[in-house]
Amino acid sequence: MPNDLSSRHAGRRGASRLPQVGTTIFTVMSALAVKHGAVNLGQGFPDFNCDERLQGYFTDALAAGHNQYAPMTGVPALRQAIAAKQYALYGHRYDADQEITVTAGATQAIMTAVLALVHPGDEVIVFEPVYDSYVPSITLAGATPVYIPLDHRNGYAPDWQRVRDAITPRTRCQSGA
Repeated sequence: MPNDLSSRHAGRRGASRLPQVGTTIFTVMSALAVKHGAVNLGQGFPDFNCDERLQGYFTDALAAGHNQYAPMTGVPALRQAIAAKQYALYGHRYDADQEITVTAGATQAIMTAVLALVHPGDEVIVFEPVYDSYVPSITLAGATPVYIPLDHRNGYAPDWQRVRDAITPRTRCQSGA
């Protein structure tokens, strides 16, 4: 039996665990923006450099040795600043060490939360329309999405009776909305 990884997995090369996942909304919107010469507001592609002061702060931080991976939950000072802002804006106190995690973006946050909370065989209620990373995350966790459409005629408010009817002993959580 071969003992190197590449030969043991040669038959699986390129095979996706999510073959049904197609083009994301970001790819579609970016292509449409290019096609129509429009400003791409869908993914954050600025056509200008960031402020020179910010560049200077970045340079200073690198020179001061802030150039290593952050702690897994995020830099403590940033988590504390987020907690303070949440309190200032909404009057709710969060424990920066126990209740705040900084991620690289929404897709990573969603994947992390789903993989932490959802187990194989679970069901997850998904309100549609839904951000396109929820369902692949649920699928990778081995769970089944249970779709509940949000109707524009009702202001996209959930039909709570339909939600109650969708809940089974296998329902783990709700995503989206």
